[in-house]
Amino acid sequence: MNNSVNRLLTLTACVLAAAAIALAKLAQAPAAPSPDARYKADILVIVAHPDDETEIAGYLARAIYDEHKRVAVLYCTCGGAGGDTVSYAQGRALCDEREIEARRADAVLGITNVWFLGGLDTPTQNVLDSLAHWDQGAVLERAVRLVRLTRPDVIITWIPDYVDGENHGDHQASAVIATEAFDLAGNPTVFPAQVAAPRNYESYGNLTEGLQPWQAEKLYFYSNPAHPEFEKGQGPVYSTTAISPSRHAPYYELAARSASYHLTQLASGPQGYQATYKAMLNHFKRPVQLILGKSLVGGSRTGDVFEGVVPGPIPFHPVTGYRPPHHSGLSIELGGPWRFYRQFWRAHDLEHIATLGSPEAGVESRGALELPVVIRNDASAPAKITLTAEVPAGWMVNSGDAVYPVNAHGIYPTRIVFTAPTGTRPDWQTLTLKGESNGRSLGEIPFRVSYGRSGP
Repeated sequence: MNNSVNRLLTLTACVLAAAAIALAKLAQAPAAPSPDARYKADILVIVAHPDDETEIAGYLARAIYDEHKRVAVLYCTCGGAGGDTVSYAQGRALCDEREIEARRADAVLGITNVWFLGGLDTPTQNVLDSLAHWDQGAVLERAVRLVRLTRPDVIITWIPDYVDGENHGDHQASAVIATEAFDLAGNPTVFPAQVAAPRNYESYGNLTEGLQPWQAEKLYFYSNPAHPEFEKGQGPVYSTTAISPSRHAPYYELAARSASYHLTQLASGPQGYQATYKAMLNHFKRPVQLILGKSLVGGSRTGDVFEGVVPGPIPFHPVTGYRPPHHSGLSIELGGPWRFYRQFWRAHDLEHIATLGSPEAGVESRGALELPVVIRNDASAPAKITLTAEVPAGWMVNSGDAVYPVNAHGIYPTRIVFTAPTGTRPDWQTLTLKGESNGRSLGEIPFRVSYGRSGP
């Protein structure tokens, strides 16, 4: 018995020794490379056009110079449909100019990681037109890729809402893209080739991209509204008249210095950087107001942008996603961008934006205002629905008030067109849309407007 045990022990020792020799002969695998630290951002700004970042440049100067934050910028378009106050350059030529202007303006603030996502600059006040013109899926894919590459803690973008004074469809479209990228970049099933390991990263011909999913921690919005009351208490406010300890200059001067490189948009005629800088100084003395979209790491609504932010990655945080609302009987609802936003906010856990104010717009004196309306029939029989509008004195209803035949379980998209009075009325007036069928009210939709100062 003892001989058998001894033989077994000897055999085991021989096997282990042979295995140790074999292991000693195996090559040592190289260390896996880490994500490229050159592109790590603390703040990722996602905007529509070159010069959009200037609205928050006073805060960015503070964050970069005195809080030592790394900032990167994504421009969803190159701004080729804008005007040119310097030369006749338009279209693709203007794009080439504005891209260089943006890189120079950002470099003044120390921002060198700048990308353009390839959307087409769209002069519209309808976010849906912009998203259609951009090829939303392609722009979103690029945005998600760059969130995964830059791994930001905080994303800052325009507000995804239509408000009087800040009603550019492209601005809102960049907010939609930024919000979607915030919510999707941490999901490995979204654009999965981006997060699949390459076959051989040291060789060529790799189609998969080798990035990692990334969940940003906080999402902030900003706006440039004609009526800023809704912003109060919704996020942190940063003074631009405070002096930068490192630059010994107020932040508004640093912001204006950066903005002065956007000559094609901000110059008045063929003036140079210095004249543009001086002309912009007063504009940037306004405080920078941010609006908290969401925080996955806590912190107060009006606390500092980096309050609660933790170093390193955090778990993926799935959002509620789209859930179809329940409808029954006959109803009317505001269509177009307003209908989209009601769905978008719920899907992306941004319902609090709906509480910031009623649907609104501004219109020029004697200008036209078109309000899209969706008439619904969720009943089992066809119906006729009367759509009318109640307007203040001086307003005209041009078209759209009519009786609409709506199929069973169908919808009828339409629009009511108004003309504003002559003159200026910057305070709110209310237009009221009303639906009725067989003498029974289907509800009312109030819509607030100002006129004589800005277009819709």
